[in-house]
Amino acid sequence: MNKTIRIGSRESVLAVKQANIVMETVKEKNPGIEFELTLIKTTGDKIPDQRLDKIGGKGLFIKELEQALLEGKIDIAVHSYKDMPYTETEKLPVVALSQREAPFDALVLPPGAGGIDKTKPVGSSSLRRTIQFNKLYGGHEVKNIRGNVPTRISKMDAGEYSALILAQAGLNRLGLEKRIFRIFSIDEMIPCGSQGILAVQGRQGEDYSYLDCFHNSESEIVSKAERQYLKTLCGNCSSPVAVYAVLHNNELLLTGMYVDAHGNMETGKMSGDAGRAEHLGEALAKQLKARLENK
Repeated sequence: MNKTIRIGSRESVLAVKQANIVMETVKEKNPGIEFELTLIKTTGDKIPDQRLDKIGGKGLFIKELEQALLEGKIDIAVHSYKDMPYTETEKLPVVALSQREAPFDALVLPPGAGGIDKTKPVGSSSLRRTIQFNKLYGGHEVKNIRGNVPTRISKMDAGEYSALILAQAGLNRLGLEKRIFRIFSIDEMIPCGSQGILAVQGRQGEDYSYLDCFHNSESEIVSKAERQYLKTLCGNCSSPVAVYAVLHNNELLLTGMYVDAHGNMETGKMSGDAGRAEHLGEALAKQLKARLENK
């Protein structure tokens, strides 16, 4: 197969790295394929100083990439799956998912720090992370922080923040594992749905068989459960809703968190057959919501 694929990506260092992961995997199995990388600034990148749930939430990092796909300017687009709305655009389906990178959240400290300095705020861009962090560490100010991962770390190292809460996957992909002070377990901080998974989006009706070597079936199964859970609760990447699914043989174990409009939190687990992933996600979401409503 000899062809050139135009691949669209956001401009950030992490987004480009993620696009390269797709390109390198596909080229290894399909040496006749070449890629042209097109960098596109999205709405989420243009408004770097406000919390995402205040300016539109999910979709802010993909709108311009989707428009480029519709206009035929690119052939595929690479996204962090957690940034995508839970209802797919029919004309622009997700055509491949990556193997999941480390899905958890991590605490990052300035060089040489042995703990969190209480005189400075902790940086977090997510209400989901903030709520769970406050349960673990009382008495710390948590302040919103935006920007790409290197920018956030540079702000912390310059003394603006005492610590950051970031996705372990992004740190790993950027080779910043050594900056991690600790990784939060699933019992401490439930991650965002589909965190650590890359999604390749294409156009309806086109041949994407060259992506078969990239697509991961386990990521597809766990994401079906996680995204249905979030869709049922109307959550987005910045809302205080969290979910994580893990696959053991043919059984799926789902862990979720839900916070209602009054700030009341409920967490829970549910397991079931992997073939009913979406049903499982919806069932856990309804269970947690009902618990809060009946309190």
